[in-house]
Formats: sequence, C-alpha cells, structure tokens
Amino acid sequence: MRNQVWPAVVADVVCVLVFTLVGTASHATAGSAGYVALVTLPFLVGLAVGWAAARAWRAPVRPWPTGAAVWFSTVVLGLLLRPLAGGGFAWSFAVVTAVFLAATMLGWRMLAALLARRSITS
Repeated sequence: MRNQVWPAVVADVVCVLVFTLVGTASHATAGSAGYVALVTLPFLVGLAVGWAAARAWRAPVRPWPTGAAVWFSTVVLGLLLRPLAGGGFAWSFAVVTAVFLAATMLGWRMLAALLARRSITS
C-alpha cells in the first residue's frame, strides 16, 4: 500500500490544479502563476486536511470511503477558505467544483480499482 501513497497524492493534487487552471482560463483570469496559486491554495488546504482526517495513506486508492472523504474535505474546505484568498462564492461555482472534483478525484480511484481487479483476475 505504501507504494501507492505518493502517486495518489500527486493524482489528487493534479486534479485540483487542473480544476484551477481550467477555471481560471475559462474566466480569462489565468494571467499569472501567483494568481493561479492563490486560487488553488484553499483547495490544496482542503485536500491536505482530507488526507489527514481520512488517514488516506492507509488506503489511498479506495474510492469509498477514502476518496469520498478526501473529495468532500477538498470541496467544502476549499469553498469555505476561498473568500480568505480573495475569491467569492456562488452556488453555481460550488456545484461545478463538486462535480468536477468528484469526476476527477473519484474517477481516477475507480479506474485504479478497476485495473487492480482486472490484474487480479488475469
């Protein structure tokens, strides 16, 4: 399991970064790396708290409950901390955030679980 931790951390961070980059680019606000980092920071804090709260290192690839807990923390804390980083809040943004991060953060875990099952049955 330990050999799955760092790839899982990287996969989750990439999900958050892609979310931020797509969002800032679609709103024509992706001007500087500093701005993108500022937008990303609340969600990375939520991600870190989620990993710690779920003790995700014990089963980092499991969609449930690990992936769901990490996703939930990333979304909720990211949205709550976003105003502290100068961002606003809109329900439409919250929905897009939740859906995009669920699709990516839970999606890679489901794909990994499927591939693991296939390799066991082969």
